[in-house]
Amino acid sequence: MEVNSNPFFNFIFVAIILTFVSITNANIYHEFNVQEQSVTRLCKSHTIITVNGQFPGPTLELNNGDNVIVKVTNKARYNVTIHWHGLRHMQNPWADGPEMVTQCPIMPGGSYTYRFSIQDQEGTLWWHAHSRWLRATVYGALVIRPKLGATYPFPKPKLELPIVLGEWWNQDIISVLQQALFSGAAPNISDALTINGQPGDLIKCSQQGTIKYSVNSGDTILLRVINAALNQQLFFTVANHKLTVVATDAVYTKPFTTTVIMVGPGQTTDVLLTANQKPGRYYMAARAYATARNAPFDNTTTTAILQYKSATSPPILPRLPAYNDTNTVTAFSNQIKSPGKTDVPLKIDENLLFAVGFGFFNCSPGPRCQGPNNTRFAASMNNVSFVLPTQTSLIQAYTNKIPNVYTPDFPATPPVKFDFTGNVPRGLWQPVRGTKLYKLKYGANVQIVLQDTSIFSTEDHPIHLHGYHFYVVGQGFGNFNPSRDTSRFNLIDPPQKNTIDVPVGGWAAIRFVADNPGVWLMHCHIDTHLAWGFGMAFIVENGVEPSQTLLPPPVDLPRC
Repeated sequence: MEVNSNPFFNFIFVAIILTFVSITNANIYHEFNVQEQSVTRLCKSHTIITVNGQFPGPTLELNNGDNVIVKVTNKARYNVTIHWHGLRHMQNPWADGPEMVTQCPIMPGGSYTYRFSIQDQEGTLWWHAHSRWLRATVYGALVIRPKLGATYPFPKPKLELPIVLGEWWNQDIISVLQQALFSGAAPNISDALTINGQPGDLIKCSQQGTIKYSVNSGDTILLRVINAALNQQLFFTVANHKLTVVATDAVYTKPFTTTVIMVGPGQTTDVLLTANQKPGRYYMAARAYATARNAPFDNTTTTAILQYKSATSPPILPRLPAYNDTNTVTAFSNQIKSPGKTDVPLKIDENLLFAVGFGFFNCSPGPRCQGPNNTRFAASMNNVSFVLPTQTSLIQAYTNKIPNVYTPDFPATPPVKFDFTGNVPRGLWQPVRGTKLYKLKYGANVQIVLQDTSIFSTEDHPIHLHGYHFYVVGQGFGNFNPSRDTSRFNLIDPPQKNTIDVPVGGWAAIRFVADNPGVWLMHCHIDTHLAWGFGMAFIVENGVEPSQTLLPPPVDLPRC
């Protein structure tokens, strides 16, 4: 394109271009003050950790292409970090946030400024604390809309509502964690489930705070459903209304209609709802999907109200699936597909099998433990129960070649082959503790089969990979059989996710290209399981080009 030789025209042309660039790549600045706040729920008041005094915390509303700067100041009594769940942070794990993986924590009185860009992502994500169990109350929605001038791939909704599902404890959450780790037993379950921080009408002392949304007949509403719960998969539905799924984990899907969705901890699901029923008041409701045998869980039902304007009738309750309704979950997850043909990797360079699930450590020497048969609960991947370092972060140890922090020998397959979902011999119930990482070359095509195990109990595990989206090419029940199951993989339009619910007593196969250098955590997003050691991390080496190379650390990166 030739530019007119007239100097005045050139000046105007450049000014227009610069204005356009600044508009389409906006710099968005936020301040997060992590602080203590007294909150009343279930007839009781106690102090929780919040951001800017809000529970849930503020919703970040961004556009694809924005540059984001968030200064986090820690005014609370605990160390803290913030994770931007689902953002890829290309070449920039320094902004990712998991404590002792990509940064040391922000200590009380300290601050850290997270700087990152939104690159080719749009939809619903969320942010949360990634240090011990602070994300029980430190979380909020992260909404990424299309670039200015671009549109959704579905009719523009009249209203957009973040629906953030969570859990509430009457106790201090760090005390709950400390008691569980001391005793070796499972932690106390939450006292109520919540929608946008409120338990809802069905729970004592909660009716006044119930969240209410007013709509006009005929309105189309986009519900951005986020499961921020610490430990629980959740069913969600709206009485008498159908939900059209249009995105999961901030990736658009082939639309399909359902009456109920299941969202695992860490996952997001965008659904369109049309207010086409008789004008009235209708409950939104969520309750547990629980699969571990004989394990206690929070069986409360949290509600909000969708009310047609001028309606005064009592709200109608929806029907929710049974707590253990795996058939409904399977039917739902099998419908999630990409809108069209994808670029799923076909030639695999790294073929990994990760056996995941529970385990136990012997209690002696020491006081009697409260896990089964005088043990303490553990969890592992490929028999390694993950231990986070305490003196330096994994990425600093990697980039600065600091010895004795980790070893790069995480096993590519289980060290011992066994009937994963059958009767597992007791000799295989105890994992080994370790800080083991797995190294990937830049650009490698990776396949991981995540295999549930029946040690103590099978369970549906939501597993999150930081820094990446991956294709879910297959899922099934029982033990993965390469000769049988690989031929059934969906290599045409598999969904993309950042958190995959591995079916209870089954497996899930994911694929991705290792195109984001750094150290990236992979873990179960049930925080009880992560505390027990259900995690590992990948080292993705630099590529050749500058765009394939890890950026240098920020000058204000917190020190340990």
